[in-house]
Amino acid sequence: MAGSLRRRAIIRRMSPIRLPLLAAASLGAALLTACSLLEPPVPEPPVQEPVAPAVAPELLLPPSIATHRFEISPEDDVVGQPQVVIIGEHDTLSDVARRFNLGYDEIVRANPGVDPWLPGVGREVVVPTQFVLPAAERKGIVVNLAAMRVYYFPPAKKGEPQVLYTHPIGIGKVGWSTPEGKTSVIAKEKDPVWRPTASIREEHRKNGDPLPAVVPAGPDNPLGNRKLTLGWATYLIHGTNKPYGVGMRTSHGCIRMYPEDVEVLYEMIDKGTQVTVVNQPYVFGWHEGELFLQAYDVLEDDKRDWSKSRPKILQKTLSKRITAQLAESNSSIDWDRVSQIAHEPRGLVVSVSNPEHTEESLIQSAIRVQNRVPADANWDGADDPALQKAQADAEVKVVEQRQVPRT
Repeated sequence: MAGSLRRRAIIRRMSPIRLPLLAAASLGAALLTACSLLEPPVPEPPVQEPVAPAVAPELLLPPSIATHRFEISPEDDVVGQPQVVIIGEHDTLSDVARRFNLGYDEIVRANPGVDPWLPGVGREVVVPTQFVLPAAERKGIVVNLAAMRVYYFPPAKKGEPQVLYTHPIGIGKVGWSTPEGKTSVIAKEKDPVWRPTASIREEHRKNGDPLPAVVPAGPDNPLGNRKLTLGWATYLIHGTNKPYGVGMRTSHGCIRMYPEDVEVLYEMIDKGTQVTVVNQPYVFGWHEGELFLQAYDVLEDDKRDWSKSRPKILQKTLSKRITAQLAESNSSIDWDRVSQIAHEPRGLVVSVSNPEHTEESLIQSAIRVQNRVPADANWDGADDPALQKAQADAEVKVVEQRQVPRT
């Protein structure tokens, strides 16, 4: 009651002007309150964290390194260095292998448990671009069948270091194995014509894929566009029209190379060049004061009983020079590690004299590079299927964006 009397007294003391203004203000406030009850409240915009621009991880990595040409010393047996790349959206392990001058088996062996055809976008894979040279005379062409790799040692000029070129190869399948031993290059030919032997034609006939007596030069010729004829009858070093078979046992005994590699090798090789073919699944090499081992899978038709006599055979592969280097450095061989590497070969170059340099430390310290063809490689990547797929997808997206109606 007292509060009501005070409000009336205040109103009576107000001027005639202020009273209507107060009433209007009260009415306006009431209307605003009513409107706010009818309309839903406008939420405040959420606070957004600043977003970094999307950058492909590989663009932050250094360029890839070409590992097909080296200068070597007589006391060194290891060349190259391992690399690690990130798998792209359309990549297979075969795509990565060709970019880095590797064969199919090499890249698959180095990455056990990884699906060759669906390796997984964003996955890191090991690129085994480090090699122990085979135990053979460093002269002319040397082929290690177990490694599925060719090494070419051109004649060294006086006062200049020895140069080495190395590339992946495909070899003869089981039943058509590539022979071992020494021979030479007796002829060279560009854009060769293929005349398959009677036995090859018979095999194709039984498989429902008959061959003509003569296959002319061109894109359908399995010999590719370069051929080196060896002293062994019907055996060749040649290119191929199916490059993704390089690094596998798919031929009838010939040695297949990527088209880009055989073209370069063809120009360097002269008739009469010595060719040595060996089969060494376990190769020891000396490098920077340590003994290394590079292990490959034993070929299915290797007649040596590696399961029983592996230690004896391995000890025989150690050259007198390596044995002397071990003694001079006061080093010893970790035969337990040798056994482990031999039983689970990954084709990586692992120390067997330094306990700190393990397979794991090798991978961890390997340089991470862009998943691209090296700048000075033989291949330009023009027919890279993963790159073509990515470009095709990009073109489709551009067309789809153009077809979207604009408002």
